[in-house]
Amino acid sequence: MNKKLTQLAERRGRLIAQAAEQRTALMQNVEPWRIPLVLADYGLAALRFIKNHSTWIAGGGILFAVLRPGQAGKWLKRGWAAWQIMKQLGGK
Repeated sequence: MNKKLTQLAERRGRLIAQAAEQRTALMQNVEPWRIPLVLADYGLAALRFIKNHSTWIAGGGILFAVLRPGQAGKWLKRGWAAWQIMKQLGGK
């Protein structure tokens, strides 16, 4: 019985060392993706904010149109295009 426990302890030690090597390799492989994934997460958070606060954003657009009527047409076209894209992405 003692021999079997020794074998199990040795196998456990090998498996722990192997798991540590795999974690290190995984960290090295994932590191180049860390910054792009953070930026994508920020982008998704911004899209969620726009979706959840669309009334405030529309109100800001109207205020901008009232205060700067010359540039409003250009920005309204961009806003309309963004709105359509958000509707398609949101499935509404």
